[in-house]
Amino acid sequence: MSDEITTFRLRIKGDVQGVGYREWAMQEADNRKLNGWVRNRGDGSVEMVISGPDAVVQDMLRATTQGPEAAKVHKIDILREDELPEPGFKRQRSL
Repeated sequence: MSDEITTFRLRIKGDVQGVGYREWAMQEADNRKLNGWVRNRGDGSVEMVISGPDAVVQDMLRATTQGPEAAKVHKIDILREDELPEPGFKRQRSL
């Protein structure tokens, strides 16, 4: 497992609000001991920042394509981030 820390910002689009996506993301990130945050956006998407060891982050990226059982992910925009989030994984106020 790589020790390199990587950070990504994701915009998850599809049927991802009202289906428990944020709660699922918090649990999955906590299980992987990742840092970052998740929030709903006004356009119906979910935005997330994930940061941690590269191999663990890559595993989380794969998981976000499915999400919780009720979600239907259509597209994910992924951008590399330079700034590290605060320790822990939190739910932020919706935009």
